[in-house]
Amino acid sequence: MEHIQADLRKRIRTLEDEFKSVLEQKERAFRYRWEDGKVRFEAKVLAEHRRLRRSLASYIGQSRLLALLTAPVIYSGLIPFVALDIFLWIYQRICFPVYGVPRVARKDFLVFDRGHLKYLNILERLNCIYCSYANGMCAYVTEVAARTEQHWCPIKHARRIRSPHSRYGHFLDYGNAEQYREGVEAVRSDFVDVRSLTRRQTE
Repeated sequence: MEHIQADLRKRIRTLEDEFKSVLEQKERAFRYRWEDGKVRFEAKVLAEHRRLRRSLASYIGQSRLLALLTAPVIYSGLIPFVALDIFLWIYQRICFPVYGVPRVARKDFLVFDRGHLKYLNILERLNCIYCSYANGMCAYVTEVAARTEQHWCPIKHARRIRSPHSRYGHFLDYGNAEQYREGVEAVRSDFVDVRSLTRRQTE
């Protein structure tokens, strides 16, 4: 079983490399490049983006009334997201060193590049920034919770779950008591892949 899981993790890494190659092809197709951590479009592309931008008045004027009325409800979610963001910062610094669990890099999940697109008006950019924050936070929370679960209860569920998190493949089989007692401590500290990925990113 362990060699099967190792093979699956290897396949996942291969798919990630292929996905990275596809993204690089997109960069060439849409004529932008990464420079000092920022996306740089060619001048002609930027001019076309600005031409396609809708004015703020037009954007609001063509919006449905119910969409405008529900917008404050959507944006009120910013309060719990920020509170959760602060809590996770404190939680990781207090608890993870005690468990020997590597901290989750917030910057890997919160990406705000869409707000720089010139074909979006100011409100569209604001919407993109908020959605990036909300969805990035959800992914960030999932990874923090996954690493916590790996330490405290690294056991797979009996039922198939729809979207297993990134650490689930390291967990022990449901109902295998002997495997749990013999292997739980090893699984709790099995973050070699995370640490090796962090090293590659910093090299």
